[in-house]
Amino acid sequence: MSNQDSEPDMKLFWGCFIALITTAFAFITRAFLVNVPSFWPETFGLDQVQGQVLFGAGIWPFAISIIVFSLIIDKIGYRAAMFFSFICYALYAFLAFQAYGIVSAEGLTGEALKAAQAEAYNYLYAGSIILGLGNGTVEAFINPVVATMFSKDKTKWLNILHAGWPGGLVVGGILTIMLGQQAAEDWRILIYLIAIPAIIYLVMLFKARFPVNERVSSGTTYQEMLAEFGAIGALIASYLIFRQLGMVFEWTDGVVYGLTAVVTVGYGFFCKSLGRPLLIFMCIIMIPLATTELGTDGAITGLMEEPMKEAGHNPLWVLIYTSAIMMVLRFWFAGPIVEKLTPLGLLAASAILAIAGLYLLSFATGMFMIFACATLYGFGKTFFWPTTLGVVSEQCPKGGALTLNAIAGIGMLAVGILGGPVIGKMTEDSIKLSVDEGSGVYEKISKDDTYFLGDYTAVDSEKVKELDEKTKPAVEADIQKGKQGSLASVAVFPFFMMICYIGLILYFKKKGGYKPVEL
Repeated sequence: MSNQDSEPDMKLFWGCFIALITTAFAFITRAFLVNVPSFWPETFGLDQVQGQVLFGAGIWPFAISIIVFSLIIDKIGYRAAMFFSFICYALYAFLAFQAYGIVSAEGLTGEALKAAQAEAYNYLYAGSIILGLGNGTVEAFINPVVATMFSKDKTKWLNILHAGWPGGLVVGGILTIMLGQQAAEDWRILIYLIAIPAIIYLVMLFKARFPVNERVSSGTTYQEMLAEFGAIGALIASYLIFRQLGMVFEWTDGVVYGLTAVVTVGYGFFCKSLGRPLLIFMCIIMIPLATTELGTDGAITGLMEEPMKEAGHNPLWVLIYTSAIMMVLRFWFAGPIVEKLTPLGLLAASAILAIAGLYLLSFATGMFMIFACATLYGFGKTFFWPTTLGVVSEQCPKGGALTLNAIAGIGMLAVGILGGPVIGKMTEDSIKLSVDEGSGVYEKISKDDTYFLGDYTAVDSEKVKELDEKTKPAVEADIQKGKQGSLASVAVFPFFMMICYIGLILYFKKKGGYKPVEL
């Protein structure tokens, strides 16, 4: 059903919107379950590493499932994907409750308790992976459904759709704060929270008439869809997928490169195309884009949380605040801004705001200035993700669900594999300069290490703890100053994006202006 032919079914749209809210609920509740000591850490005896492994197990399957499902979603249908996502949420809840039951048996102490916690951990790990698959499947079907429903206005409606993510974080965050006491007594109430939007979208979409993707209805073949992405797109996506799986299952580089080569050659042989140059260019831009949007959130939230704690407020309000900005801008302002600036103009303007926000945040002090600069950065990052999906869908409609969703999956994988470590290196370099400039004891507290781009030096937290009480506070202050200062270096990512967007604007200007491609 497209707005070319008839009025779109808004019940279908709102069902997709609530499905995305479910993914946000799943994200924020898991962040609490893993990080609040009285929840999973105490119940299951988790240390910091185990907690983060569980949290990561709920993220990387998202990126893989959104790409893999996009290859088959036109074959199995959107309804099947919707049911699969709901089943994943149900299985996650079942496995979490099973884990709780294992460690709650009467009389468990000592070694018996440790054995039960180890068994329960396996249930939580499996449940986390299944949850990640469910979240990815939600995006795999809602993006192409909405792009097809509003084929004349894709960028606007994809922005409105993706207001569901920050909207879910706002509602989920407020509910989590309100349920603080009850959750402290029984964390399972946070699992029940996910069921609320999950059951709503199941009911709304159970009998919905899903549209036939415009790629399919236009007669574009499956091979033509694959050709849009091409061998180069397959190379980027498959390398990131196998690199991520290799990190999880400890594969050697040879296995990762070998599997990547097999998939790339096989894909290229079948589709007989290297890929559409514009799409490959957008895939490359997506790597710094995802790094800018997702990779810096932790550092900025940390900056904002400190003054919040000092003022006696719950740090969760930081996430609620930034998410509320994104929700309002995407939901109410994306359409008018896109009409005035065009999608590429909006992306270029967003990059400029992100550059300014990150640079000013690198030396901002005091609650007011930090929040003001973070707001500026929030305005910039708000439109990156959904507007990029809109541009890809408008310019590469032959790619259907594959190109629309694969670029999102590439972004998610790139943050953890490439962007995150690079930001980490930038942060360590900034800390080195700050400590050397301040206390000058960097050599005493540093250690040598390596990552995928080579060697680097980093602060060793254990050595910092060993410093005398007179030196330690000054060094810790220098480290914090270095972390904040690194945001100026991170601004190189949106700067690169800005140059790319300006280049695309000039490219389309030569072609008579930016116009969506219609099949």
